[in-house]
Amino acid sequence: MMGTMDVIVDRDVIDVRLHLQAVVLDFDGVVLDSESAEFEAHRRIFERYGATLTVEEWTSQIGIYCESQATRWHGRLRELSPVAPDLDSFQAERSKLFAQLLSNHPMPGIEALLDELEGAHVPVAIASTAPALWVVGAAARVGIGARVRTIVSANDVTRRKPAPDVYLEAVRRLSAEPSRSVAIEDSGPGIRSALAAGLKTIAIPHRLTHGHDLAGAHLRVSSATELTLDALETLVDRNA
Repeated sequence: MMGTMDVIVDRDVIDVRLHLQAVVLDFDGVVLDSESAEFEAHRRIFERYGATLTVEEWTSQIGIYCESQATRWHGRLRELSPVAPDLDSFQAERSKLFAQLLSNHPMPGIEALLDELEGAHVPVAIASTAPALWVVGAAARVGIGARVRTIVSANDVTRRKPAPDVYLEAVRRLSAEPSRSVAIEDSGPGIRSALAAGLKTIAIPHRLTHGHDLAGAHLRVSSATELTLDALETLVDRNA
């Protein structure tokens, strides 16, 4: 299947002393805090029309991309508010708010981790269940796109998370063994996807996913600032 970015890694340049062969990052909620902006945009619209959108209601769909997301939340607003706008107005309002709320910077610790991995010649991929139009553009906008070897999006696979397809495709492109690769995720569906693909997993939950079932993760941290090359190497070495 033709990928968004298809780069094959030269294994000769990777430090052969490392057990770690590759790192694969989820995008939304791990590289970029787009999930907070998405939730807040919807919450403000609900509030504007006299309705309430709770964190608990929102979190159930994080990590699972839905083509009809706008229709779903517009429908929910219409259930709660007799003065809800039409779908086109709802989408326009959501897009405007999302653009205003979205951060222009990667999540804490991501750039430092990429620096360390780059210095050790450990290849990095992004594996997202979102469409390429969003992931590739947003990664470039925050300065991450050029720092990863490949981006696997929903456009590149048949099945989305929690199926393992995006992670299997990512490690294939990086010529890495799943058991010697680490996935960094923020959601329950993402952790299940990476585990099903055979990767070691690190969970970095945030306020919208702290209630997800992340018990399967091999390591859980509060942010990427806690992650180093040594920590990732130990995780792979210990479980290889």
